[in-house]
Amino acid sequence: MAKIQQACVVGDAMIPGTGFRGAFKAYLADYVETVTIDDWESDWGKLQYRRLEVEKHGPEIEVVPEIVVTKGKGAEILMGLFVPISTKVLDALPELKIAGVCRAGLENVNVEAASQRGVLVFNVMGRNAEAVSDFAVGLMLAESRNIARAHCAIKTGEWRKTFANSASVPQLGGKRVGIVGFGYIGQLVAKKLSGFAVDIAVYDPFVDAGTIKEHGGVSVSKEELFRESDFVTVHARLTDENKGMIGRTEFSQMKRSAYFINTGRAGLVDHAALAAALKEQRIAGAGIDVFPTEPISENDELLGLDNVTLTTHIAGTTTEALTNSPALLMEDIRRLFTGESPRYVVNPNVLENESFLQWLSEVKKTIQ
Repeated sequence: MAKIQQACVVGDAMIPGTGFRGAFKAYLADYVETVTIDDWESDWGKLQYRRLEVEKHGPEIEVVPEIVVTKGKGAEILMGLFVPISTKVLDALPELKIAGVCRAGLENVNVEAASQRGVLVFNVMGRNAEAVSDFAVGLMLAESRNIARAHCAIKTGEWRKTFANSASVPQLGGKRVGIVGFGYIGQLVAKKLSGFAVDIAVYDPFVDAGTIKEHGGVSVSKEELFRESDFVTVHARLTDENKGMIGRTEFSQMKRSAYFINTGRAGLVDHAALAAALKEQRIAGAGIDVFPTEPISENDELLGLDNVTLTTHIAGTTTEALTNSPALLMEDIRRLFTGESPRYVVNPNVLENESFLQWLSEVKKTIQ
């Protein structure tokens, strides 16, 4: 058998197709006869809207990208960042064997449909974990110490020194930080906070208490975390089961002096309940990077409040997080071809599919 006949790379405004070229040359060029590289959505604003809609409703709401229709017909490998990999896309690529996205989230991939068709799905875990964990700690400081508000005041000609929390501006040392979700990002947050001498409490029913203890934390119930924490930071993955898991009840359990930080997923939080808690000063403040609608609605209540720091969904956007992720994805796909164990396979059941195994065996013969 010849090399893999075709790979299709679909870039976008966040990682354009050109951002994949170097990684492809380094890791997969030896195994692929031809590669098609182009962009799907190159407008930054439109991409942010479309990715959020896919996050809420899944990839089936999107049309098949033009590059797939016009140039990708024979592709055996499809790669990208936010490219929607729906049943329509899978139907348009009858030869497809591998689909990979340069992100941890799989909202833009119909994994079930891919598995049914014998398509192995790759993602990239932890590509922006350092970035998001940095940002979460930064929001704790920015909100509780009024950093952004003081900056805005100076820019508008005011030398402001009085704020909503002036009676009880906190230091981090000695405080309890509650981490909701203790995957790689949550663990990095705990690590980075260790230098501040804080007490770490964790709520994550899928992580055992021993692992949490190894990272300097203690496992607690959700109720205890919200009741006892001085800061609550959210790093859970959004699923159908945990949508809106943080709402009026949880905010009512928090201390009036506590701060709420969300750099994870907007869907985990009842937005109206958060706005009410801030408006009624049932909590001291919040730092929010993710919203139900992006850009944030001009009528959103948070815009009129003085005890919240808002950012434009940029927690995971660093140069390193973006430029490194195509290499992480393609290096992992190459591991499959060289007989090593890939780290980021989403649906390992496909590795038992006879048709896929036959294809993989033929690919491996080309490099022996």
